[in-house]
Amino acid sequence: MNNLSLYQNRIVVKVGTSTLTNYIGKSDLRSFDRIACVLSDIQNMGHEVILVSSGAIAVGTNKLQMKTRPTSMRLKQAAAAVGQCSIMYLYDKFFNDYDKTIAQILLNAEDMEIEEKKENLINTFDALLEMGIIPVVNENDSVSYTEIESEDRLFGDNDMLSAVVAVLCRAQKLVILSDIDGLYDSDPRLHPNAKRIECINAIDEGVQSLAGGAGSRRGTGGMKTKLQAAKLATAQGIDTIITNGKNPSDLYEIVKGGSVGTLFVGKR
Repeated sequence: MNNLSLYQNRIVVKVGTSTLTNYIGKSDLRSFDRIACVLSDIQNMGHEVILVSSGAIAVGTNKLQMKTRPTSMRLKQAAAAVGQCSIMYLYDKFFNDYDKTIAQILLNAEDMEIEEKKENLINTFDALLEMGIIPVVNENDSVSYTEIESEDRLFGDNDMLSAVVAVLCRAQKLVILSDIDGLYDSDPRLHPNAKRIECINAIDEGVQSLAGGAGSRRGTGGMKTKLQAAKLATAQGIDTIITNGKNPSDLYEIVKGGSVGTLFVGKR
């Protein structure tokens, strides 16, 4: 795919569990509000915005007053079903404050693989975006087990899902909001002198070796799944940025083409 076939003003923003919940695992309302405000503002500037959101299991776990994140599949899926309602309610409430309408799209990996379903999905996204609606996408955790369990077809806290959506919708940019400022030359949690890498032109073995282990305590997507997502998106010409979700206003700089987080340059 050459980048001429990408929609130049279309952006996919992925928000992880660690951004939507606070340090004790409850919903971070200020974070929901800031994300809704910035994305609404960016849409007002003429961009088409798609939000890919994690957090259903974490929010459901909290709503069901479970002491710890469930470990069995059935309880995880139950928590996801409850949490998805809460998350959509919060997004609807906060986006509504900024005069925006949202839509819910729940996906499974299989939806992308069947040509007919894929075609329908693309048409749905296009119709919503044409009407100025912001689609909010999550994996359908209550019926799908690939995201929760599988190792290889892992959407990994929706990192891979966001890349698949960006490719499907031919977005120009994919922004993955994480609990870290970008990709570093060593683990910043262990090495205080670690330096953020501003720009990466190719995701080779050297870059992948910087990824380290799993994600944060509340999220499941470590840097490894973010690099897999960046690799998938950049192969289709989509610029991918990994940056910190605690500063959603960085998105203003990103849409202007400024240097924030780590930019993985899409293959032209």
